Amino acid sequence: MSTTATAESPYRSYVYAYPHKTAYRPLPERPRLAELWEGEKQDALSLYLHVPFCEVRCGFCNLFTRIGSPEGLTTAYLDALERQARQVREALAPGARFALAAFGGGTPTYLSAAELERLCDIAELRVGADLRAVPLSVEASPDTATADRLRVLAERGTTRLSLGVQSFLDGEARAAVRPQKRAAVEAALGRVREAGFPVLNIDLIYGIDGQTPASWVESLDAALAWRPEELYLYPLYVRPLTGLGRHGTGPSPEWDAQRLALYRAGRDHLLAEGYEQVSMRMFRRVGAARASAGEYACQTDGMVGLGCGARSYTSRLHYSFDYAVDAREVRRIIDDYVAAPDFSRAELGWAMTEEETRRRHLVQSLLQGEGVDLAAYRERFGSTPELDFPAELAEFAARGWLADAGAGRLLLSAEGLAWSDAVGPRLFSAAVRANMAEYEAK
Repeated sequence: MSTTATAESPYRSYVYAYPHKTAYRPLPERPRLAELWEGEKQDALSLYLHVPFCEVRCGFCNLFTRIGSPEGLTTAYLDALERQARQVREALAPGARFALAAFGGGTPTYLSAAELERLCDIAELRVGADLRAVPLSVEASPDTATADRLRVLAERGTTRLSLGVQSFLDGEARAAVRPQKRAAVEAALGRVREAGFPVLNIDLIYGIDGQTPASWVESLDAALAWRPEELYLYPLYVRPLTGLGRHGTGPSPEWDAQRLALYRAGRDHLLAEGYEQVSMRMFRRVGAARASAGEYACQTDGMVGLGCGARSYTSRLHYSFDYAVDAREVRRIIDDYVAAPDFSRAELGWAMTEEETRRRHLVQSLLQGEGVDLAAYRERFGSTPELDFPAELAEFAARGWLADAGAGRLLLSAEGLAWSDAVGPRLFSAAVRANMAEYEAK
């Protein structure tokens, strides 16, 4: 199992946002949020609340999260979250409205049912998001998906419940340093279905030590038995400071080949079972209910992040708090957040130039199955991706990563989607790559 990928690896980096948070740096001027949001489009914002607590840390996990919490810490964290919410709301326009909301982590369902009620109250009463009127996605783990917590989330308007399963096979879960039993997973799925969320998503991972095509399909079939509206298939990454990362064995082309083979097997199996591919990772059951993004468009609309692991996006600046994986550093950052009286300024971030905005639009669009709407790109930038990124797109075409989609859209081919984690990083700017290379993991 590798800690780093080879130059031609399909698995360079999972690009879920651009630029990557490791490109952010302290902002010497610490701009006021009111100035950052002044003049910004605020009629279809996304709201993200971050809960940085988990019961255990899986071997592959590099999320910003703390394992367990001393007595009173979750209350103190929600107190800080409420202080931040009030100050952020003051920085937004009076008519600002939200079209999408999500609770992530960590594990939001680490909070008790009463604490989840308070979390929802913060989103609604302090920020102004109508959770019952917009799509709301919440992440959960099998052990914390208890009936009382799920009842709160369902009553407060959750439309999508995402359960991190990773594998239905106990041996594979152990290999990923994820202490769970299949019986507990199945029981949790029963409770989720009983709670009645319109969309159930199940996360699974491929590339685990000892995993075979047969065991991978067995795990997929166990998930399919619950007829989830969505399935996310994640390639296993072994990153610095994670449990698995401390025991990595160096680059492994064989592991890349294994993951590619498992990806293709999983993709083909889901397509044959009535699912459509939305991105490299996401598959949606044809005809099933959708956790619609409403009016929000990730390429153009802003995001308001609350909590010490959340990011916020304006058209001119992406900003956040500090980031860490090491347990001591995570505890330090959470303690600083809980003690902070003032959240009216941005601390770390990345300025979005015109070039970076174009790159972000291309990354956020091309890595999706529907690709880039060329008319929308031209309307926004007065140009085309081919004119703006000729070298990158020429390379993609030469590698067979682009589909022949006609004049209206720029699409990845099936092979291009398989190589999404190599496509995305190739669109990073030189400045972003330099900052990421200089970042010291902590």
